[in-house]
Amino acid sequence: MLNATVDDWLANFRVRDLGLPYYGRDGRQRRYEEAVALAPANAAELIRPERIRERFAEAQDNIARLKREIAAARLDALIIVGDDQRELFGEQHQPAVAIYYGETIRNAAALPVAAGDWQGHVRMGFREPAADVHYPCASGLARHLIEGLVADEFDVAAVESLAADQFEGHAYGFIHRRYIGESGLPVVPVFINTYYPPNQPSPRRCVALGRAVAALVARFPDDIRVGIIGSGGLTHFLVDAEFDESIVAAFRRKDLDFLRTLDPLRLQSGNSEIRNWLVTAGAAAGLDLQWAAYVPGYRSPALSGTGLCWAVWR
Repeated sequence: MLNATVDDWLANFRVRDLGLPYYGRDGRQRRYEEAVALAPANAAELIRPERIRERFAEAQDNIARLKREIAAARLDALIIVGDDQRELFGEQHQPAVAIYYGETIRNAAALPVAAGDWQGHVRMGFREPAADVHYPCASGLARHLIEGLVADEFDVAAVESLAADQFEGHAYGFIHRRYIGESGLPVVPVFINTYYPPNQPSPRRCVALGRAVAALVARFPDDIRVGIIGSGGLTHFLVDAEFDESIVAAFRRKDLDFLRTLDPLRLQSGNSEIRNWLVTAGAAAGLDLQWAAYVPGYRSPALSGTGLCWAVWR
């Protein structure tokens, strides 16, 4: 949604969402019509055009603020925790956790998009407008994390390079395109299999991974400032604002027990990206949540959309 236009929010997604599978709180898959029937009585009020425009503007303001916050942190390296949606890994090999440790990682140039192909424009927004960019990576830190996590009995796939036709996926391209650009800030891409059974890490394992990453960063021999960012949405493609807000509240009070014991049935489909936030919150447990903004990105009578969130721990 954050690569889309306000017109996409108002109309185009509403047509696309008719064919999406949805999951309720019970973990059961349902059709769009069922989701509409179960929507709250005030759903029509929540998707009035003026409300959608307000949320779109708020989202853009939050992107701008987080970009400023990252720049102000004056980082030497940024760990990006995201999920790969069959961009690098396929059915032949889907690691539960992987870390990229090459010297650079490529993001590809955008391809031409036909007029009227709004979804194509959204997809190409993750890529580079003119030419491929090879972004710097904090290779030494990445190797330190891989070796340390393996010693801590995490099974980590180590990725040294990409195939010629591969490039960083959407979760990482978005961070580069919208937050750090060509600033030269080295990154460490960490891949979590959030979406695909049967080897999705449990909430407990995600929090433990974040805690282990923080401990390893503290033991890294170089004197550098390291940040970590979770890339992805909260609930989607049905927005559950109550559930999302309970997660943000747990971040605020550093309630790792709440996060560890989230029901995996609540983390299906797009909701699964919450796992990226669990890793990040685990790593940030020794810090304070200084700012958080939540926008329930409703876009249809079913209240389909994305729970959009931004947060800063320091």
